This record gives sequence, C-alpha cells and structure tokens, in this order.
Amino acid sequence: MCSHQPSCPAADSGAAHIVTARPEQGWSLLCNGVIVFDDTGELLPDGRIVAPHRVSAPSVAMAA
Repeated sequence: MCSHQPSCPAADSGAAHIVTARPEQGWSLLCNGVIVFDDTGELLPDGRIVAPHRVSAPSVAMAA
C-alpha cells in the first residue's frame, strides 16, 4: 500500500505504522492497509476480521 522502503510489514506482523487516525470514530489506518479499532479488533486488507482481544482487568475484592 505504501511506496516507502523497506516495504510495509505483513498485515499479521503488528509492525506497521499509522497513516490515518480517527480517534473520534475509534479507528486508525495502518500503512499496510489494516484498519485497527480502539476495541483492539482489526479489519485486514483481504476482508478477514480479527476479533477484539482486550485483556480483562482482574477483579479486585474490596477489603472491609
């Protein structure tokens, strides 16, 4: 997608940089064509979807 050298990393490498960010809409476009959503989901250039993979914070019990 980019013309820079070296070529853009593969869509599944996680090493691409942001070329367009729309934080108000909750997404960013990476140089390799991947759209990353704030909920950690992804839409790959070939149309495949990567489900959100957020890490849940452990429950903390309040001491009385």
